[in-house]
Amino acid sequence: MSQGKIRVVVADDQPDVRSAFRLVLDSQPDIVVAGEAADGEAALEVARHLRPDVVLMDVRMPCLDGLEVTRQLLQDPRTSDIRVVVVTTFDLDEYVAQALRLGACGFLLKRSGPTLLIESVRAAMSGDMLISPQVTVRLLRHLRAPDSARGGQSVLSRREAEIAAQVAQGKTNAQIAAELFISAGTVKTHLANIGDKLGIRNRVGVAAWAWENGVAGVGRQD
Repeated sequence: MSQGKIRVVVADDQPDVRSAFRLVLDSQPDIVVAGEAADGEAALEVARHLRPDVVLMDVRMPCLDGLEVTRQLLQDPRTSDIRVVVVTTFDLDEYVAQALRLGACGFLLKRSGPTLLIESVRAAMSGDMLISPQVTVRLLRHLRAPDSARGGQSVLSRREAEIAAQVAQGKTNAQIAAELFISAGTVKTHLANIGDKLGIRNRVGVAAWAWENGVAGVGRQD
């Protein structure tokens, strides 16, 4: 019975990967695999039909690659509320950057193991992000803009810039709240305001924007 559980679709062209992911996720009391897809076109069809909470999306698949599927799902108002976590064998910066800019809620390497796989689903569902530790800092630092191009923090209030900086360091809402001595609800409200100002749909996009615009190093203001 899946009522109340996080419903997941696994999109991967390798049957053994789909089976392994299903075994790991179905073992959790709060997660159920609602469907599978072996290629990009099937992933689109299954996601549109089942409307899962989360799609675990491989990148290199037949018919359509996972990044194009992610773009189509998240730009379609009918499926834009689905959380997409990109899961791939390939640790390539261009994949990570494109996935985050498209609005994916996380980026996971297949070798990261079952614990991170489970955590990525729960993080996506709760509005947090999870990026494999192997790529997080390297990726975000590579997104830094030159000093002459910075100044993006002027778009945000001082408090919003502080919160964007914390998000860029990979911190959760609870961690940010503790750091800035505010409630987690206040952090969530600020993040919503940041998203509205920047036209960004999730905290992963906020993190990328913060690094690109020189906001990631903004310190806490008392």
